[in-house]
Amino acid sequence: MNYQKMEKYNEESVNKIAEHYSEILKTLGEDVGREGLLKTPHRVAKSMHFLSSGYHMDAYAIMRGAIFHEEQSQMVVVKDIELYSLCEHHLLPFYGRAHIAYIPNGKIVGLSKLARIVDVYARRFQVQERLTIQIRDCIQETLDPQGVAVVIEAKHLCMMMRGVQKQNSVTTTSAFTGEFQNQSTRSEFINLISAKLS
Repeated sequence: MNYQKMEKYNEESVNKIAEHYSEILKTLGEDVGREGLLKTPHRVAKSMHFLSSGYHMDAYAIMRGAIFHEEQSQMVVVKDIELYSLCEHHLLPFYGRAHIAYIPNGKIVGLSKLARIVDVYARRFQVQERLTIQIRDCIQETLDPQGVAVVIEAKHLCMMMRGVQKQNSVTTTSAFTGEFQNQSTRSEFINLISAKLS
């Protein structure tokens, strides 16, 4: 066998969470004994463990694990990093893209680490504003670059499925340090993340 799915969960925690979800379903008027819902509480419990797994990961350690000394000072941009998170107000998903840039100051980081730290912070109960700042600060504090820029564009199901029910709204947040506080550098970054490759 070339592939085997590996799932590791704290069974005690999963069972406890599943009990609560079972009670929620009953309170909502569902029959938790019917075929379609028999395993739902356990599935949801495992899902919540995965979607909140960022609490058990250290973004700073991930960044420090792939730092390299390199004497270059050109802007490094990684755009369109997919992200999925849960809004802490309603526990409904928000999803979108993160765009990250930094200007090295003698150190660079493996590009995949930037995507990894997005996942670390996104897999927590979040608000988009905080998520943007956490990503920025982690890069700034570990690399000490000349500047960091983070822009996140996301759709929030708490606005789309309930409440105001606006399906086409997109929320954009940004956070900048150092050189990106200069208008010309920030404009270069915005142009790069807006451009389409031919």
